[in-house]
Amino acid sequence: MSEPTIRRAVLADLPAIVALLADDALGKTREAPGDPCYAEAFAAIERDANQFLAVVDDGGAVVGCFQLSFIPGLSLKGMWRGQIESVRIAASRRGQGLGHLMIGWAIDESRRRGCGLVQLTMNKSRQDSHRFYESLGFEATHEGFKLVL
Repeated sequence: MSEPTIRRAVLADLPAIVALLADDALGKTREAPGDPCYAEAFAAIERDANQFLAVVDDGGAVVGCFQLSFIPGLSLKGMWRGQIESVRIAASRRGQGLGHLMIGWAIDESRRRGCGLVQLTMNKSRQDSHRFYESLGFEATHEGFKLVL
């Protein structure tokens, strides 16, 4: 039996990725599997060298996903940041170490790309996720705001 691996997502992975995004209490209300908007977004991500849409592949099955964005900045002496978003693990695979694999990979890739920090946001209602990221050394140093347009 092979170990799960992280790889760049391909278009054929898109239905599985969207299903992962929709498979939780928050995702059920905001995702729309089958909508063509996902293919357009996937194409935009593929064209951008500072974006990496990743999947966790376990024997050909997509069991996790996340997006890693590389953001240049002027503050902190021009520091680059790795931004982790859309982290999801299949419900049947939670608690098996895939989160550690994914976030460890994202941190290593951010270092490899010259980033000086890794950041992420999450919904305040995701208390289990808060505890998970804190266990990895992440600190809740900022308060975030969003404006839906």
